[in-house]
Amino acid sequence: MSTHRLYQVDAFTRVRFTGNPAGVVSGADGLTEGRMQSIARELNNSETAFVFQSDATDHDHQVRFFTPSCEVPVCGHATLAAHYVLAHEKRLQSCVLRMKCAAGIFPINVVAENGDYRVYMQQQPPRFMGTPSSSLMRQVCQALGSSPDDLDPRCPPQVVTTGHGKLLIGLQTVETLDSLRPHMMRLADLSPSVGANGYFVFTLDAREPGILAEARMFAPAIGITEDPVTGNGNGPLGAYVVKHSLVPHDGKELSFAVRQGQTMIRPLWSTADLQRRQKQCRRPAGDARGF
Repeated sequence: MSTHRLYQVDAFTRVRFTGNPAGVVSGADGLTEGRMQSIARELNNSETAFVFQSDATDHDHQVRFFTPSCEVPVCGHATLAAHYVLAHEKRLQSCVLRMKCAAGIFPINVVAENGDYRVYMQQQPPRFMGTPSSSLMRQVCQALGSSPDDLDPRCPPQVVTTGHGKLLIGLQTVETLDSLRPHMMRLADLSPSVGANGYFVFTLDAREPGILAEARMFAPAIGITEDPVTGNGNGPLGAYVVKHSLVPHDGKELSFAVRQGQTMIRPLWSTADLQRRQKQCRRPAGDARGF
């Protein structure tokens, strides 16, 4: 019986138990599709990445991505997690690796620094897809636990993809974003009509200076109730805010920060932020929660 090495990696963070967790199987050759789906379901992360050897000269390796319920074409945080694992296993120097997946071939930048690694990915050029009708958006808003009056009039709902499309939905206030209590079955049922399996809900009404937006992402149609951090949502968001002239930019580059994961207690915190918040949130005696 063959054995395979399995990792659990927190992406988009350097603080354990924050960011977005991904499973990674670095040498997945020999695994069947059914076994990969079983592993992803057992881990119950939003996605698990399975790395295979290349089958052509135009890429360095292949990666397949599975949610707990199905295979998806690409996943941002699991891509970063998989290449972080590969960098450590192979003791790589700084380089660019070519990843082939169902969404195409992506260049992945691995940067060696101070005995560790940073990993960056370049997503595909954005494609702006359909805009749901007002009647469909009323149903989507109801399924999210909001109303059309909560929508930001500057932000037309639109499906945008850089590899795995999401419906981008802008709300007026962060309070409304925090208060969403989606009906997951209704969102899943609406996905075929929407033309996307994920609902990336955001607001430009961020709580802190320097933060462009706060966001949440729901994709029950593919087994993800809520995602802590979404590369395939935040990437399209950057293209979206430029297209709709929502932020100033120089026409060449836009750098921005988004806060996501607050409602799931999996935020993108720095070490200093985490320590500060832990001091502010001391648990009462007798509250013995663990990981």
